[in-house]
Amino acid sequence: MSEGKNAQSQSTTTNSTSAVSWTSQQAYVLAAFCLLLGVALGYLFRGSASAGAAQAVPPTTTEQGNVSQQKQSDPNAQAALAQAATPLLEAVNKNPNDFDSLVKLGNLYYDGQQFPNAIQYYERALVIHPDNPDVRTDMGTAYWYTGNSEKALAAMETSLKYRPGHPQTLFNLGWVRWQGKQDPKGAIEAWQQLLKANPDYPEKQKVEQYIAKAKEHASRG
Repeated sequence: MSEGKNAQSQSTTTNSTSAVSWTSQQAYVLAAFCLLLGVALGYLFRGSASAGAAQAVPPTTTEQGNVSQQKQSDPNAQAALAQAATPLLEAVNKNPNDFDSLVKLGNLYYDGQQFPNAIQYYERALVIHPDNPDVRTDMGTAYWYTGNSEKALAAMETSLKYRPGHPQTLFNLGWVRWQGKQDPKGAIEAWQQLLKANPDYPEKQKVEQYIAKAKEHASRG
């Protein structure tokens, strides 16, 4: 699913649904929450739009677990998360098929590194719109952070059936194949497909660097 921290956000539109929008109050609360939490989600990109989300250096499994544990025990972060989640939970309680609110909840828990909760709401959203590649790749990335590379791969491969050239899915698929399955050739294939389908991809130079590193790995194998 990582070089120095940057504030680039990735968002795409889908064929079946409009982009999830945030009210100014929700965006403010989520931004404050992310600042409290110090979001560090590693190398993988989240497919759907996020207020205040960022990418950072990829932690090892041990480091990721330590960071998540520290953040989940931070009372200020948990209070901010609860405040941001409350109106969304009320919305889905009133209407279980509120797709936008389900996705927002998934994103909120994802950014809070509460990945099992994020997966729960992404799954519910995908029952409504199974063809949404943003949500499905987000769910796959959340599975990756729970240590389940098999489900991560399955989610991303399904995402590509709906949107073969989806850039976030292909980017993340490369990392899961390489780091999760020790399959540098599979990673190269995903990243080459990414660049072929998206010639103006903003991270093209970095992807080319990753391809070169994966080729070095493959040559040693």
